[in-house]
Amino acid sequence: MEFQAMTQNQLIIFDTTLRDGEQSPGAAMTKEEKLRIARQLEKLGVNVIEAGFAAASPGDFGAIRAIAEAITETTVCSLARANENDIRRAGEAIQPAKKRRIHTFIATSPIHMQNKLRMTPEQVLDRAVQAVQWALEYTDDVEFSAEDAVRSDIDFLVQVFDAVIAAGAKTINVPDTVGYSVPGQWGERMAQLIARVRNSDKVIWSTHCHNDLGMAVANSLSAVLAGARQVECTINGLGERAGNASLEEIVMAVKTRRDVFQLETTIDTTQIVATSKLVSTITGYPVQPNKAIVGANAFAHESGIHQDGVLKHRETYEIMRAEDVGWGANKLTLGKLSGRNAFRTRLTELGITLESEDALNAAFARFKELADKKSEIFDEDIQALVSDNVVNEENFKLGYLHVASQTGETPHAEVVVLENGVEHRADATGGGPVDAAFKAIEKIVRSGAELLLYSVNNITSGTDAQGEVTVRLSKGGRVVNGQGADTDIVIASAKAYLNGLNKLHAYAERAHPQV
Repeated sequence: MEFQAMTQNQLIIFDTTLRDGEQSPGAAMTKEEKLRIARQLEKLGVNVIEAGFAAASPGDFGAIRAIAEAITETTVCSLARANENDIRRAGEAIQPAKKRRIHTFIATSPIHMQNKLRMTPEQVLDRAVQAVQWALEYTDDVEFSAEDAVRSDIDFLVQVFDAVIAAGAKTINVPDTVGYSVPGQWGERMAQLIARVRNSDKVIWSTHCHNDLGMAVANSLSAVLAGARQVECTINGLGERAGNASLEEIVMAVKTRRDVFQLETTIDTTQIVATSKLVSTITGYPVQPNKAIVGANAFAHESGIHQDGVLKHRETYEIMRAEDVGWGANKLTLGKLSGRNAFRTRLTELGITLESEDALNAAFARFKELADKKSEIFDEDIQALVSDNVVNEENFKLGYLHVASQTGETPHAEVVVLENGVEHRADATGGGPVDAAFKAIEKIVRSGAELLLYSVNNITSGTDAQGEVTVRLSKGGRVVNGQGADTDIVIASAKAYLNGLNKLHAYAERAHPQV
């Protein structure tokens, strides 16, 4: 597929939201959440889904395998360090996939080889070749990455890439692991590598850029102009530190500026906004309003001059149509009179699969409860409703909440929390109703977790819209995001706090691929 794509001047979109994106603080996802995103990524039309890092934990292994079993059109990939255990775990995890890839890597910069790997360049070269050979036992689609290529000696990179191509690697990825490069420099490095590496025309050249200096998309596109035919990116630019190159920006830049790039992608751009909102809901990372393509203001015009121009002729100030990326697609879907079958059908259309009839019944009950509170229910409401109960083991659940807050009086909260089905009651005062509710919950659970972030966003427009609350909790070195949604923002906040506590309780420690 990849070689055919290159001859047809197509750009391969390699999505790493489920692997690199999940390394954002608190963005860890359950298997069910990863499956929902993977199905939507397939619907979006990405070519490769990097489903995770199989050696990180049994949970990661299980999620990759579940995605490999569910996805039929898109290549499913697992990351693996250049060691035998990682690669064999990756091979076992992707085994059920119709199209499968192992992505193996090793650092090639002096600072990484000396201080992290404690290996000589000769040892790194030998290990890179061995890693490709191990991976070929499981699939003929092997990708090799030279970690920290931006700070690597180019002569050594050429030597490594020559060797791994001879060993059988089909894709060569050149990553700016630390977000250090600038576009002109990065494009030049890609062009030099393609020119100097033997058999460079026999492989797909890829780029993976981080956004530490805000240039991940620009660097990636510079690499494309220099000959790269795969871009590794994430939805909403999600990723650790400052994130990765944003898939939606890469795709729409290539589509909008065909005169420059002269390339096509397989992406159904009308699915971009829906995918962005799903990832945002599940990870708890809101999209900033002025974010390109998927921000709420991306197609808004405040200036009177701009408004007048757009009304007279759209192209005066808009280079893309909002509907081309999926804005305006969140039409009214269901209401309080909608039945269970209509609800099930809409879940299917949204790519949401519930594991049992009991889960469907519980979701439908929450839908009916929401329909009593607001007259118009949109797709975003349904996504949030299903995400409202995403932890497999709910140790803590909100049973009752009452808050009192008025001018001149100290806010007060009474709460009932069900711990494994057993009711516990507490009350507390605080600086505001949310603070009082959190303190009352802490009196019951005594988690000792530190609240790192509290964020509120409206899911749809209108005064009866659901509020979506994200809290980021930290305990013992583990960081999680908790989400909750409700038309009452204080209730949504309590749900989010308890959701975060459930995740802290449920998530096992995970290895990091770069350690």
